[in-house]
Amino acid sequence: MSMNENDKTEITKRIVDELKKTQEAIADYKESTKPISPENAIGRVSRMDAINNKSVVEAALRKAEEKLSKLKLVLGKVEEPEFGFCMRCGKEIPLGRILLMPQSRKCVGCAQ
Repeated sequence: MSMNENDKTEITKRIVDELKKTQEAIADYKESTKPISPENAIGRVSRMDAINNKSVVEAALRKAEEKLSKLKLVLGKVEEPEFGFCMRCGKEIPLGRILLMPQSRKCVGCAQ
């Protein structure tokens, strides 16, 4: 069963929504990863917590940037005939998975 135009329209809308959310998340993460200036009067433990939190946010930022890149790539592929088929095994990816994780180009089995 191949995708119809309604499916493709729904997928495109979902990708655009995810792009927007991911771009907003990236902006928030970038704001949160700004350096902690030494003149801020916070205690040593608080500073250590802030540094630890910063590294967690930096990891989330990298993951969000990777997701954004994949979303941009997949947005350009929605109209291609092979869209919706696993790039590893070639089986059709269920519409629910595409809507849940539009950046994924593999079926559940191959993604693991």
